[in-house]
Amino acid sequence: MKKEESNLIKGAVFNHQVDVSLAEAEAFTRKLAVTHYENFIVGSIFLPKEKRQHIYNIYAFARIGDDLADEIPDTEESLSALETYERQLEACYAGNPESKIFVALSHTIREFDIPIQPFRRLLSAFKQDRIKNRYASFQDVLGYCENSANPIGELFLHIFGYRDHSLLPYSDAICTALQLTNFWQDVNRDAANNRIYFPQEDLERFGVSEGDIFSKHFSERFRTLLQFEVNRTQNLFEKGKELFHFLKKDILLDVCLFVAGGEAILSKIKNQDYNVLDRRPDLSRKEQVRLFSRAWWRLKRGKNGCKS
Repeated sequence: MKKEESNLIKGAVFNHQVDVSLAEAEAFTRKLAVTHYENFIVGSIFLPKEKRQHIYNIYAFARIGDDLADEIPDTEESLSALETYERQLEACYAGNPESKIFVALSHTIREFDIPIQPFRRLLSAFKQDRIKNRYASFQDVLGYCENSANPIGELFLHIFGYRDHSLLPYSDAICTALQLTNFWQDVNRDAANNRIYFPQEDLERFGVSEGDIFSKHFSERFRTLLQFEVNRTQNLFEKGKELFHFLKKDILLDVCLFVAGGEAILSKIKNQDYNVLDRRPDLSRKEQVRLFSRAWWRLKRGKNGCKS
């Protein structure tokens, strides 16, 4: 993270600005959302205009929390910042937003009567990243994803008026698959922060050591390990695609794009023979636009935008 961006993030938390206007606050969250790189376009132009800003507000909350966990070198300082962030969240729910991000977020919370729990779960995951860097089993990894990723889908559905809890398993499958995809994409980046998201049981099963990961030693064992993880991540995407049958077009295209972006990264991993240790697989803006165009065209023709 560049120094000026780091200062911007910290300022969003520590500089109390209770007199900031909603327009100014939302300009801040909008800029944060549209200028950050992701595997998908956050809040695409085909979202209903009245919903788009609310997606930016939620994204900004999550982005700032994630940066407070990842970009502050000292663990105690990072955890302290996250505690401050959580206290500001509680103040926001009490009707006293203290900074730009919470002035914007309070508008979204009021507009859609959003409960505080999904936000708290996200903060729990951000804190966990500072105190836990190994996971014994795949179930432990899924437990992390329940807080780090799945609340985003729940919040997204909330904004579009989907309150049926029977949809959550499909939403959770998509969000967990996206989180896992990010893990397999960012093996080197996570290792640089002494984090390994491969389950320890899988490392042992396939004969891959932590030293292999830290030294970026690609081998047939590593290839087989990552192939295994990619396959079960793809299975989660397939389960999550059942959600498409319940969504209207005002949200369907963007959910399709989330899935298409994740699946495109999995395809890139496969195409480079699972060697993510030498080169990080990512999507260019041109490739993102191509995915967007393909999904939009299929939906226009009345087809599912994410299935061939």
